[in-house]
Formats: sequence, structure tokens, C-alpha cells
Amino acid sequence: MKIKTYILVLFSLGIFLCPQMDYGQVDFNKRPDDDLGNYQDAYQEYFFEALKQKGIENYQRSADALLKCIEIDDSDPTLYFELGKNYKILKNYGAAEDALKKAVSISPENEWFLDELYDVYIQQNDMDKALKTVKQLVKFHPDYRQDLASLYIKVEKYKNALQILDQLDKEFGYNEDRDFLRNQIYDLTGNDEDRIENLEERVAKNPEDEDNYLRLIYRYSETGEKDKAFDAAKNLLKSNPESKLVHLALYKFYLDENNTDEAINSMKIVLTSSNINPDAKTKVFNDFVNFVSKNPQYEPQLIEITLLIDEDKSTKTLKELAQYHLKLGDKTKALNYYEQALDQEPSNFSTIRDVLLLRLDLNQDSEAVKLSSETLEIFPAQSILYLINGVAYNKLNKPEKAIENLESGLDYLVDDTKMEADFYRQLSKAYKQINNITKSEAFSKKAEALSKEQ
Repeated sequence: MKIKTYILVLFSLGIFLCPQMDYGQVDFNKRPDDDLGNYQDAYQEYFFEALKQKGIENYQRSADALLKCIEIDDSDPTLYFELGKNYKILKNYGAAEDALKKAVSISPENEWFLDELYDVYIQQNDMDKALKTVKQLVKFHPDYRQDLASLYIKVEKYKNALQILDQLDKEFGYNEDRDFLRNQIYDLTGNDEDRIENLEERVAKNPEDEDNYLRLIYRYSETGEKDKAFDAAKNLLKSNPESKLVHLALYKFYLDENNTDEAINSMKIVLTSSNINPDAKTKVFNDFVNFVSKNPQYEPQLIEITLLIDEDKSTKTLKELAQYHLKLGDKTKALNYYEQALDQEPSNFSTIRDVLLLRLDLNQDSEAVKLSSETLEIFPAQSILYLINGVAYNKLNKPEKAIENLESGLDYLVDDTKMEADFYRQLSKAYKQINNITKSEAFSKKAEALSKEQ
């Protein structure tokens, strides 16, 4: 939450090195010529000891040395500042607060002293004291005003926070951090009216800003004002005819209106745009597939879209296409799309499984044996791979290989009676092929018994 806009490198080296500071009016190059000399020597010794101990991260010893300096001369606020920083690192927040308040009392206009005290209060989650301190800091930099807005949110003074955010937006324009705080307030208060009013004002002031329109469309939709959302989308298209993102909203509105031609046109724009991320495209494509499933007369348009995005299909899109063709009963096309998805993600187990099952259905048994055997090297504990392998070997009339894999797979099977019954059926077939009728019938009975339990 705390925003620091300056980095004072000299602090990390020891603020005592800054030439403008007056450390007890001590001249370390001056030879002692009176009784004060002993004090100067001691001050210098403790001072450099504090620097050394801080440098090796021994903060307690650094603090002890600073206290010795303060015993000699307590007029320098920087000593208290450094002491407070040491105590803060040691999480001794009470002592840190006391030291920093002393520094501030000596030099009340020093931003760095106030900032460090502010941070101590933040560390302790003492919002009341943090608020009081940051109000002193706002005169130094606008970022502290944003800190103040954040603190108002924490203490549930939402109107105060919004007033500050409004002022900052007016002075410096909108930015992402302040928008986050503003939306946090709207979420906490449930005040969607103010949220929408703010977005409407932004759109009115800058109608060519696509982001503001899109946020407004989204908020209208979220609050159930679909007509207003649709109008806002159409207005965005008028003011920005080249917008691609607006079609992410438009196609749904067109579908709701049964304006199929415009809906399909918007979906085409989304799916062929290079500016829209793959996940959003996948969602649109999924909606398109579902629409065509219910309205098969538009399949030519789906095929056209598929060809248009042929070079830019995500794995999710390919799987959606596969599922669509499965619904149509075209297993060959479904397998083709699953295999393309597998090329993109060769270790995706669910895709491998879908490919293997379709290869078995389409009697591509040799290919099923090859892929299942390769996959078992990666996933040796997946019982379904042994089952598929055994089924394929049975279909290829290689019962010995089928038996070997099926019996191995049973060792990995856990609490799946349906699959266990499938294993026994395949073992029954394999033993029958080698004329071991006794074992074949035994496994057949086991499978039948398990089927009755389901």
C-alpha cells in the first residue's frame, strides 16, 4: 500500500555521511584542544561503530552505539532517525516509534522522518496513527494522497477516499492503481450505481477511449442492464469502427436478438483478430460450436471459420472442434483435431487418452499399440493405458502381448470395478485365443460378477 517515490541511496550507506547534516557540531578533523576533546573522540568512536554494525546487519549493536552518541549530544535528529530504523528492523516497534517521534519533534518538516514513522504505524497496522502521519506527508508528494485514500478504505471512510481519488484523477488523469482502489470501494459498498456513473462520465468526456466503453459494457451486463450494454457496444462501434474487442460483447447481443448474420460476422472478427488473446477466442469459438450444434444449418459458416483460423488454433479450440465432430458422429474428423491438439501438447494425458480411444474405435490398432506403449514410459501407473494396449493387441491377434499388459495393468487398478471388469473381459478373450478355455471362462465369470455389483 505504501508508495515511496524517492530512493535516498545515502541512507543505505548511513545518513551520517551526508555533508549537510550537523552531527552535534563535531569536527572530526579537529584536534582536541580542551576538555571537550574526549567527548568528541568518544562521539566519533560510537558513530563509526554504529555505521559498522549496521553494515554487517547487527542492528541491536548499531542501536546501542547510537544511544551512546545521544548520551553525548542529543540535539541531532538524524541519530534518532537511524535509531528508529534499527528498531523497526528488529521489530521493536514501540522503541522505533519513540525514536522517530523524537526525530520529528526536532525536525517536524523532514519528509524522511515522517515517512519512516508512517511505515512503523503501517507495520503495526495502526491505521489511526498512520492516517494522522500521512496527512502531514501529503504536502510533499501526491503519492501520499493516494496512500491516504488507501488508508481511508481500510478504516471504511469510503466517501473520503473517493473524494481524494476524484481530485487526483482530475489533476493527473486516470491511472490503473487509482482505478483499482476505486473499484475496491465499489465492491465493498456494493455501489454499482456510482461505479457506472463514473464510467459514463469517462465515456462522455472521451468517447474514443475503447477501454472505458468496454468497462461500461461489462458493468451494464453484470448488473443485468443488457439493453444499455448493447447500446454502449453499438456506440463504441460507431465511435471506433476498427475496434475488434467490442465484438467480444456484440456477438452475444446479436445472438440474443436472433440476428444470426451479425452474430456470425462478430465471431469471425474475434476469431481472426491477432489482438485478442487465445482464451477469449476459445470461449467465442465454443459458443459458436454450441450454436451450430443447435442450428446445424449454419455448419458451412463454422467450417469457413475453421479454415480462417487454421493457422492459429489453440489446443482448447482444437479440442472444441473434436468434441463438435464427435457430436456429429464423425470420429475421423474428431481424431484429426485431437491429434493436432496432441502435437501442441504431447504430454497432455487427457488428450492422449482421447486419441487412443478413438484409434481403437476406428480400428487403428497398430497406432494405438504404439502410442499406448510410448505413453506408458511417461505414465507407468495409468491402468487405462494397459487396458487400451491389451485391447489393441487382442484385436491384432497377439494374445500373449495382451495378457502380459493386462495382467500388469491390474496391479495399478484401484477402486474401479467397471474398469476391472473390462480387464477381465479382455483377459478372457486373450486366453480364449490361445485355447486356454479354463482361464478364459474364469475371467469371464469374474467380469460378470463385477458387472452385477455395479
